[in-house]
Amino acid sequence: MDLILWRHAEAEELEDGVDDPTRGLTPKGLKHARRVADWLNRFLPDRTRILVSPALRAQQTAEALERRFKTSEALAPEAGVEALLAAARWPESREPVLVIGHQPTLGLAAAYLMTGPRLAGVAEGGLQPWSVKKGGVWWLRHRPREDRGEVVLVAVRTPEMI
Repeated sequence: MDLILWRHAEAEELEDGVDDPTRGLTPKGLKHARRVADWLNRFLPDRTRILVSPALRAQQTAEALERRFKTSEALAPEAGVEALLAAARWPESREPVLVIGHQPTLGLAAAYLMTGPRLAGVAEGGLQPWSVKKGGVWWLRHRPREDRGEVVLVAVRTPEMI
């Protein structure tokens, strides 16, 4: 299974009286979302399932792909790694899954999947999130092995690298 983690692009600053989920992308964020979407569209299989946070900035990032996607509360800014992995059906999903969400959840998911469950305590704060840059993509692949699975880092891209 492929799990692609895409952090929303640069968003407007949080101001007094503005509800966090309603913050949209900046002009730079819109440009970066389009750039990364172009790259993803070159490599994502057509059957990729796309799950997106309900926050406006994540929705706008997803719209740059010009593909159908599903909004998932499991990816809201306050959601955790367990909710993300359950929504993606990790590692059993038969199709690749692209998740568009937020820090620190994406960084925690990457750290957890790459270092393995031996570092228990994701929910208890026992694992530090890895830094996923705004607009950045981490592409992970689960490969079944004899008695356990293996996670391989396929690619990491930022808007500036594309």
